[in-house]
This record gives sequence, structure tokens and C-alpha cells, in this order.
Amino acid sequence: MNYLTKIDQLDRLSQGEKNELKEVTDQFAFRANDYYLSLIDWDNPHDPIRRIIIPGLRELEKWGRLDPSDEQTYSVMPGLEHKYNSTALLLVSNVCECICRYCFRKRVFINRQSEYLRELPAAIEYIREHHEITNVLLTGGDPLALNASKLENIIRQVRDIEHVGIIRIGSKMPAFNPYRIVEQPALLDMIRKYSTDKKKIYIITHFLHPRELTDVAIQAVSLLQKAGAVIANQMPLIKGVNDDPDVMADMLAKLSFIGAVPYYIFQCRPALGNRPYTVPIEHGYEIVEQAKARVSGLAKRVRFVMSHSTGKIEIIGKTEERIYFKYHRAANDADSGRFLVFESNPDAYWLDDYAEMITEYPIDLPYRSYGPQ
Repeated sequence: MNYLTKIDQLDRLSQGEKNELKEVTDQFAFRANDYYLSLIDWDNPHDPIRRIIIPGLRELEKWGRLDPSDEQTYSVMPGLEHKYNSTALLLVSNVCECICRYCFRKRVFINRQSEYLRELPAAIEYIREHHEITNVLLTGGDPLALNASKLENIIRQVRDIEHVGIIRIGSKMPAFNPYRIVEQPALLDMIRKYSTDKKKIYIITHFLHPRELTDVAIQAVSLLQKAGAVIANQMPLIKGVNDDPDVMADMLAKLSFIGAVPYYIFQCRPALGNRPYTVPIEHGYEIVEQAKARVSGLAKRVRFVMSHSTGKIEIIGKTEERIYFKYHRAANDADSGRFLVFESNPDAYWLDDYAEMITEYPIDLPYRSYGPQ
């Protein structure tokens, strides 16, 4: 597999385009591979796969911040976050097979030596000492970018902790480079070994457009399932990619067909550079609901949420005058299940944009507007 890390390597772009986009890639990392680039219809300037992976000039708009969910607030040590009582998050890799343009962890690729886990023994000891932790999420970067032996070393040590019941691996590898799974029997052997009858390994895939579900990608998902992994899919709602109810419905249906449970649709986080990829919350809610109306119950189990600093908040309803949220998971256990009602704000991109409009059950929020500037 050939990898491209410089915009000059993209021979499908004109020299003028390369010169313009170099200013973007000087600020935000670019990485792609032959397989994923082959999915692009280069004759269509609005091709959704192109939009996922090829930089755009509007990424330079001054909007958002590097850590939009305040992950560093919950970092126990570099690469270990403990935001929710029962879940620990390990950033085990600072590499992705390709880099999504709307990535909310751009800081990992900017500060490569400080934003991922380097002290595995200390992290394992922390999890071992905190018996409330039953779930460990491996993320990054992409854990499946690690070689199988290095990943197994992490999973083996986590699996040895009695009170950890679930190991989750968040990965876009099945979409970006399914051959890495299909042609890597050591990875599948490792899944077979550590995904047991009583303690499963979950692979959280990141498919967000139907064209990513190629035959080889579906084969990769099937092999992971046969090895014993449970597959669930989460995806951000991205402008110009899946912000069409028909596209979203097609995506949800096809995921349910292959047994990759539609899990979360995320409001695109207001990370630095993400303005051109973000859909307003209330419009996003309408898109998701229209898509869910087109599919069966098995495909509509997905929740539309935002990963806010204070917790994972589900967008559960709206009227002409009100928008309704509920804490699906809260950093403060006292907020778990809390219901929030705001006056409608069609220009809101994040919970903070409603901060001055709370009508019931107010919460204290640091006010950061992500609406039009």
C-alpha cells in the first residue's frame, strides 16, 4: 500500500490546487493511501469521499479549538482519560491509516509526542486500582495501525484485569484499508484469543458513507465478526458527505444488513478547522429523523449525540420553539439522564450556543459560541 503525506504527491490535483492547499496541510496533517483515494470520483468536485480525505481551503477559517470536548480536563496521564465512571480511554496510537479532514483530535497529529499513551504499565495499574472501570476503549489515532503484536500486548494486559468486561477498539481501518485486516491473520487470531464468551471485544467502526462499504470492507467486517468481535458503527454527521436523509438512510440500512449495529451519529465537534464540515444541530436532528423514518427498527437503534465537555448528550426532539436534550452519559454522575430544554436556535452548532437561552433545568456552561462569527 502506498501512502501519501504531502499534498504534492496527489497527481490528480492541478499544481495551482496543490499550491493553495499547502497552506492548509502546513497547519493540519494530510495522510491518505492508494486504496481510499481509489474510491474518489475525481470528475466530481463535490465527491463525498474526496471531501472526507482531501483538504479544503475553508479549514483555515478561525472557528473552533483544538480540544473541543475538553479531553485534557479528564486526562489522568498522557494518553489515559477517565471521564465516565465505568470507562477508561487509552490513546494507544498517534497514527491513522488516513486522516479525516474533520478530525476532532487534530492535536494528536500536531503534538505527536505528548498526546498518546507512552506509560502503559502506569495506565494498566490505574485501571487495576479503579474497580469501577468495566469498559476500556482503545483509540488514538487508530489502534489497528499498530502491528498485531504491539496491540496484543496492550489487550492482553487489559484482559488480565478481572473487573474489565469490555474492551472496545475504535477504528476506521475497515473503511480506510480493509486489506490490513483481510491480509493480517495475526490480528484475527488475537481477536479470537481475547474475545471470550463472557468478555467480548467490540470493534467500533467508522463508516459514514455507503461507498465506503466496498466488497473488501464488508469482508473485513465479516472476518472480525467470525473471529468473535462484536461490531458497532459510529459516524459523525458531515456536511457534504452524509447530511442527506437518503444517503444516511442507505448507510444505516446497509450497516444493519452486515451486522454492524448503527451505534452513534455524532454532531461534528467544533474542532479547529471543522467549520466547513459542520451541520447546525437542529438541521442535523431533522436529517437523522428523516433517515430513521426510512429504515427498519434494527437500523434505527442509532442515537444522535454530541460529545460535550460535560458528557455525551442526546438530541432527542424539537418543536418550532424548543429543542430537547438528555444526558446519555454524564461526566458528573448526578447529571446522568438529566433533561435539558432550550429555545430553538437554528444557528447553534454546539451545546454552548444555547447557553444564554436556557428555559428549563439550567446547567452551568462556559460560554463559547460556535455559531456564525
